[in-house]
Formats: sequence, structure tokens, C-alpha cells
Amino acid sequence: MIREYNIVVVGCGIAGVSAGLRAAELGADVALLEKAPKKHRGGHTQYSESFRVPSAVTDLSEYGYEFAVPDYTPDDFYSDIIDRTNGHADSSLARAVADRAGPTVEWLTDHGVDWDMEPLAVGYVAGRTWCDGDEVVGTVIEAAENQGLDVFYEAAAREIRKDDNLQVTGLVADLDDERVTFECDGVILASGGYESSPEKRARYYGAGYDDMKVRGSRYNTGDAIDMAVEAGANAVGQWSGAHMAIIDAEAPDVEGGANRVDGYQYGVILNVEGERFVDEGEDARAHTYAKFGQEIFEQPEHRAYIILDERMNEHARATGPSEPSVAPTPQELFADLDIDTQTATETLTAYNDACDPGEFDPEVLDGNEASTLLPPKSNWALPLEDPPYYAYAVTGGITFGFGGIEIDTSAAVLDSRERPIPGFFAAGNCTGELFYDNYPGGTGLTNAAVFGKTAAESAVDYVNS
Repeated sequence: MIREYNIVVVGCGIAGVSAGLRAAELGADVALLEKAPKKHRGGHTQYSESFRVPSAVTDLSEYGYEFAVPDYTPDDFYSDIIDRTNGHADSSLARAVADRAGPTVEWLTDHGVDWDMEPLAVGYVAGRTWCDGDEVVGTVIEAAENQGLDVFYEAAAREIRKDDNLQVTGLVADLDDERVTFECDGVILASGGYESSPEKRARYYGAGYDDMKVRGSRYNTGDAIDMAVEAGANAVGQWSGAHMAIIDAEAPDVEGGANRVDGYQYGVILNVEGERFVDEGEDARAHTYAKFGQEIFEQPEHRAYIILDERMNEHARATGPSEPSVAPTPQELFADLDIDTQTATETLTAYNDACDPGEFDPEVLDGNEASTLLPPKSNWALPLEDPPYYAYAVTGGITFGFGGIEIDTSAAVLDSRERPIPGFFAAGNCTGELFYDNYPGGTGLTNAAVFGKTAAESAVDYVNS
């Protein structure tokens, strides 16, 4: 079977739906292919909840929205990407995300996307908009369909077709029970990453990672990335790196969504041997939660406990599914956990003794440190001595991997010679070179929407040229 379109978009997360909407809006005849059934559409976006936005230059006032942090600039955004990735992020991609984020969010808002501007808990920094990812996907798809977009569900992309001049001529997909060729002049890959494949997790992260919980869609298995590489795309980025968050130890194995436990920075994190192993107060929560998950997963039994007292527990936010253990004394608390009680008690006593607190401010790096500990605690080091005591059982859950295919700032896919493949564009978590080692919270959806919109504009220009 053959179908004809100007542009084919692969993927139905925020990158794909943004690309589909923008291309249709610009007058192209567009097909969007989603591997999942309709009820599971949206990739990881349907389980996500925030965009990072340069609030200082983003005007949502006509829609009645006001940022909780109004002075976050594109330069601040750019610096956060570069700093959190230890300088490894591609500077041109980071600059493009920071500079285009504001107009992209304004454009999404104009098409009906709703935001919640209130921070979900202390420790969130920067200009952030909060959202229901599933609603965002539905809103943008509806807007795109109103512009003439055709959506095909249970459609798995298998092959990119090129002619003798290496120009894209089409895409082959398994649609329902048929092999279908979509003849087109442009393909936009927005298929998400490889993190939902147990085989790829074990390959890129090591033994045991096939057991790691996946916070998002089960369908992000990296098949489309493999397809792109077979078509000549250059594989780049940190394939051994990923966004791995601190989540509830009882979260589902897949598609659990947030399941996060926040507020760890105000207490201590102990492994099952009763020992600390990270600097809980190293930085704001938005700058550490995506890397501490991996450090927790690599502890014995892939498990740890966030310990808080009554005062610090007021700043915690847990989205379930389990409830914290609560006890009047640390000893009784530890006795209820799968933890070395004696070592845990000694660790907590040593922590309390090392604290010399001044004024506590949960919303900034307050400088309250316990520098004599190993590892030290750099901020929010206050003794935990206000009963009752709370323990949240946590593990690491993967959100997305940091490897992918190479693009330039126009979202054109580059081959291994670093030359654009004519008619091939990409956006979102299927691309690499933006995130390394760590990730500034909220940047994933922003990056995907920015480059989804950019890819569509570039693809339409290419098709019309």
C-alpha cells in the first residue's frame, strides 16, 4: 500500500505533535505516525509535567498567566544547560533551546495549551510552567487535526527511503497488519529515546539496568533511532548517560509517571547498609534529582531511604504509590526498614553532630553545610531531631537516555560526514549532544517542543524549495 504526503512525522510526544501542528499550519500535507495505540499515545510526554521557560522574555499575560520566578532570562537558561552538563552540551543547540523557548511556549499557549504557574514544591528554580502532559498532547493533536493533519496509530516506522542523490523519498511503516510506504519529500523523526528497551539499558548502562523502572511509555525502545542510523544518521551524545530520577521504590515497572519523592535535599539519604553516599544539598532539587536516581540505583538492592524529621517533612512532596514509614525515634524508624539499624543510627548521629546551622531557607542555597562528613552536605544541613521521623523508600527510575542522532540548529539530521541528509529532520529525545551527566529540570519538554517546531519549519522550507 502506498500513501502520499509532503511530510511524515514519526512520534506523538511533544516533539512530534509540535512538528505536526507547525507543518500543517504552514500548509503542508502531513501524516503523523504513532507506534502506540491511541489510548497510549504521547510517548513520555503524557507522563511529564513541566517546561523550563525564560520567563523574563516570555509573555503569557494576555492569557492570565504569571510566572512565579519572573526574571529568568535566556542567558540564565543557557548557563544552566552548560553548567549542569559540565560544559559538554553542544553550545549551539543549547543556545537555540534557550532563545527559542519563549516564542515556542507562547505559540503552544496560543493553540490552547493550559499551564499551572505555581511551583509544586520548594526547591524548584527558574521560570517553570507546569502542565498535564497527556492534556498537552491531546490539545496539540486536536489543533493539528483541525489544520488537516492525519494521525496513524499502531504505525511502526521501519525504513527511510532515499534516492541516488541521497534525498529522502519516503518512509516504510508497519500499519496495523500491512507494510505501508509513505511517499514524501520530508521526514521528521520525533520518536523518543531508547530507554524503554531492557536490552538497550543493559547494553548502555550495564548489568542490572534491565530491571530499572521506566517512568514513561513502554514504546520508546529506540527502533526508530536504529532506523535513522541505518539511513546514514550520525549517532552522537552520551549513550551511557540518562535522566534517572529519584522515585518511589514501589512505583510500577513501566508508565508510572512522576512517582517522585522530593525534599531529599533537606534530610539525608541512606542506603540499605545505613550509609550516606551523596551530598544531598549539593544544589537545588531541579539540578540534582535527575542524576541522584542513578546513584541510588547503583546502591545495594537498588534502594535507599530519604530520612526526614517533622520539620523537614513539611517540605517533602511524594507522589506515591507507597506511604512513608513514620516512628517517634530514629531507632524505631530504622527497625521498620530493610536497613542496617546500627549503622543507620550511627550515620544519623554523626550527621546531626556535624551540623552547625544558621538561618534555614529552603528556597535558596542557604550555605548551611556539614563539611566534616564524607560526603559533605553543602546546603540545608540541619539536625534531624524533631519527632516524628519519616523514611521514604526510593529507587532510580529512568526517564530518557542522552544518546541519539546528530542534528544542527535547523533540526536537519547530519550523516557521519556531518553533512545534512536532504529531507531528513529530527527533534526531541531521539537526538543527542544536548544533555550529558545531568539535566536542568524541565528542559526535556522544552527542547522537544522547540526543535519539533523548528524541524517543521525547516522541512516545509525544504519541501517548498
